[in-house]
Amino acid sequence: MAKDTNVSLRSKVIYSIYVRNHSEEGNFKGVIKDLDRIEDLGIDIIWLMPIHPIGIANRKGSLGCPYSIEDYREVNPEYGNLEDFKLLIDETHKRKMKIIIDVVYNHTSHDSKLLNEHPEWFYRKKDGSVGNKVGEWSDIIDLDYNNNELWDYQVETLKYWSRLGIDGFRCDVAPLIPIDFWKRAREEVKAINEDTIWLSESVDQDFLLYLRGEGLLCHSDSEIFEAFDISYDYDTYRYFTSYLFGNISLEEYLEKKRTQEYIYPNNYVKLRFLENHDNPRASLLLRDEVHLKNWTAFSFFEKGTQLIYAGQEARDNNCPSLFDKDLVNWNIDKEYFNYIKKLIAIKRNEIFSFGNYKILKCNKIGVIQAEYTHDGKKIIGIFNVEGKTGDYSINLKDGVYRDLIEEVDVRIINGEMKLRRIPIIFEV
Repeated sequence: MAKDTNVSLRSKVIYSIYVRNHSEEGNFKGVIKDLDRIEDLGIDIIWLMPIHPIGIANRKGSLGCPYSIEDYREVNPEYGNLEDFKLLIDETHKRKMKIIIDVVYNHTSHDSKLLNEHPEWFYRKKDGSVGNKVGEWSDIIDLDYNNNELWDYQVETLKYWSRLGIDGFRCDVAPLIPIDFWKRAREEVKAINEDTIWLSESVDQDFLLYLRGEGLLCHSDSEIFEAFDISYDYDTYRYFTSYLFGNISLEEYLEKKRTQEYIYPNNYVKLRFLENHDNPRASLLLRDEVHLKNWTAFSFFEKGTQLIYAGQEARDNNCPSLFDKDLVNWNIDKEYFNYIKKLIAIKRNEIFSFGNYKILKCNKIGVIQAEYTHDGKKIIGIFNVEGKTGDYSINLKDGVYRDLIEEVDVRIINGEMKLRRIPIIFEV
C-alpha cells in the first residue's frame, strides 16, 4: 500500500488465468471466448500469468515454464500474435474489467534475448558462469540489478505494456529486486496510467530469513508496501495450513491475522486467497463442501483484494502443471460458480473497503466471527469452520436479520442464535 494506494481495491476480485491451460485452444482467443462467463461471475481484474515467449534451453516439461522468459517485449507465439493480445485487452475493457500481466524481473531463461545482448546484466557465480542465487530453478538465470542500464530497460518495458493498455502488473518474487527499482517504476508508469495496479508476490518468513542469512536481498512486506498496492498474504498462509493439519489452534491462527491490523499502515491491502498456482487447490485441502464454503466465505470477508485461480469456481482439485498442457476441469461443480458469484456481489459493499475490520475472539471453539463498522453501519460474518451445532452467543440486539448468502432470516433471541453449518453474513 504505497501512500497513494486506493483502498477500494479491497472490494475487488482478481481472476488468475494460465492461458495455456485455460482452454482447449490454449491461446488468447480461447480466453476471449470465456470473457462473458468471467464477467458474469463478477470479476474486476484479470491477471494473466506470463504471456511472453518461453526459453528452450534447460526447459522443464514438454512445453516449458512461463516463468522462464526469453523476451520481455514479445508475446508467446503459442498464444497468438500481438494483435490477438491487443484484442484480448480491448475485449476485457469492453466488459468493464481490467487486465494485468505477470512481470518476472528477477530472472530470465538461459537463452534469453537479454543474455545474448547484455550478458553484463546477469548475476555471476564464483566461477564466472551465469546461474541463480537460490532455489532449484534450473530453467532460469538471475539478473543483476547493480546495473543501472538494466533498470532503464525494465522500466521502459513496463511503460511499453502500459501504453498498450495493460492496467497493472503482478510482480513475481518482487522482494528479491531492490525496492527503489519498484518505486521508480511506479512513478514513471504513473505518468502513463495513474491508476496502474501494482501487485507483489511476497515470500514466506522462512525463505526471507534464509536469503538474508545468505547475505542476499529480500524485502519484507512492510518494505514491499512502499511501492506496491497489494501484497500476497503469505505472512499468514503458513498458519492457515498449520491449523488445517492440526499443528496450531484456530485462535492461534486468527491472532496472526489480527496482527496485520497494527503492523501495517492504515491503507494496507492484502491479496486474500485459498489457492494459487504455487499452492494446492482449495478443494483438495478442504474436501468437505461445507468446510470449503466456510473458508471460502471467510477469505472473501477478510480485508483485502480477493484472488480466484481459474478453476477454483468449478471446485477443480487439480492444480495445472506449469510445464505441460494440463487443462482446467470446468465441469465439476457448476453450482459452486453461483456460490462464488454471490460472495463477489457481497464484497461490492463499500464497507469492505473503508470499514474498521475486527476478528473477534472465539466465543465458541471452532467458530470465527468477524465484523466491519463504518458510518454507523455494521456487517457481521460468522464462519462455522469446524461444523459446530447448538446456540451461539452474540452481542447484538434481538431481532431478525437477513443472511446475505442464502437470503434467509437469522433470528437472535436473548442474545443467542442457532448455528448453521454454512457461513452467515448479515448487515446490522
